[in-house]
Amino acid sequence: MTQLELARDGTISPQMELVAQYEGVEAEFIRQGVALGTIVIPANTRHTNLAPCGIGQGLKTKVNANIGTSSDFGNIDTELEKVRVAIDSGADTIMDLSTGGDISSIRRNIITSSSLPVGTVPIYQAGIKAIAKHGAIVKMTVDELFTVIEEHARDGVDFITVHCGVTQSAISRLKQQGRVADVVSRGGAFLIGWMLYNERENPLYEYFDRLLEIAKQFDITLSLGDGMRPGSIADATDRPQIEELLTLGELVNQAQQAGVQVMVEGPGHLPLNQIETNVRLQKAICKGAPFYVLGPLVTDVAAGYDHITGAIGGAIAAAAGTDFLCYVTPAEHLSLPDPEDVSQGVIASRIAAHAADIVKEVKGAQEWDRKMSMARKKLDWEEQARLSLDPKRSRQVHSKHDSAGSACSMCGEFCAMALMEKYLGISAPRSGF
Repeated sequence: MTQLELARDGTISPQMELVAQYEGVEAEFIRQGVALGTIVIPANTRHTNLAPCGIGQGLKTKVNANIGTSSDFGNIDTELEKVRVAIDSGADTIMDLSTGGDISSIRRNIITSSSLPVGTVPIYQAGIKAIAKHGAIVKMTVDELFTVIEEHARDGVDFITVHCGVTQSAISRLKQQGRVADVVSRGGAFLIGWMLYNERENPLYEYFDRLLEIAKQFDITLSLGDGMRPGSIADATDRPQIEELLTLGELVNQAQQAGVQVMVEGPGHLPLNQIETNVRLQKAICKGAPFYVLGPLVTDVAAGYDHITGAIGGAIAAAAGTDFLCYVTPAEHLSLPDPEDVSQGVIASRIAAHAADIVKEVKGAQEWDRKMSMARKKLDWEEQARLSLDPKRSRQVHSKHDSAGSACSMCGEFCAMALMEKYLGISAPRSGF
């Protein structure tokens, strides 16, 4: 039975127990959320070294790190280093988006090396295989696509992005819309090319029941991809995007009725004033299914700093109810991210996630900040480092300039905390004041 079927049957699985312990909530709370479809636990039965992670309403906002090779660069060693960095930086999940090298071997090594849930986008490998076999993505057969999906499932992938909402109707909307950036989803572009060339419906939509059978067999969580997401803020919340979302809402129902866990992916590039609206739309249309967003990116002109752009949008989205943030790295739009980019991307999104958790009153979020404030008041630098999102970075910055006293080198003997300690008489005065 899948986690969803167990939850509906009233059973608290070992995975639900572990998620409850991590979140600091009752296991019954997790079971109820999974049963309702507002929480998912991506946990392929074949991922044997998995530490389960809960994603959804009432839980800590989670952060995903995308890694993977490109057709131009990358190898197993590089990707395994990215896995290590992502884990060390505090990512909750990892997605392997490899499109170059031995894709199957890379994926299997990542799964073996990762205790975090691992996601993939099978259409990438299916399209690349079609090029090798037939000379073009558009000549891929339906069976070849589903063979790759099943291979990912058997390898132990915990969640897969499937662009089921890219339908002929959505393409018609796209043609009528006249977008600035057209389609920026790689998986969406693969499928649109295939659909237009073959004059057929999207096989992931047409044969959705076949997809559900594979997902149910291995308890894979379906992440319904946003192939029509805006890649420019000029295209935000337009007709093709909403057309796709309406279809995804219907597919959420079908998946949950079949006992398959499901979450929904969202935009993309959005101006600040449209983020909350997009979250509310998704939650209403998709019955509260967990929402997984890329960024969102709130401006198009921050190349090289899009981890910051994404963190700004991510904080607003998560505060409005988004459950899962896909990180954005400084390399976004520019190059394949390296391990340092991965680290910066994870930390930026973790800042956004935690800031939102304070707003959502997630258990323990405000207390974490209170402890940090008390450590700052005490000028306890090691405790401040320990409580930091990035302890290593905290220690490095603090030790960058030597300080004669217990205060940092910014204020030195004029430290406000130390002055107040003396004049408010909270504790023994320090010498020099």
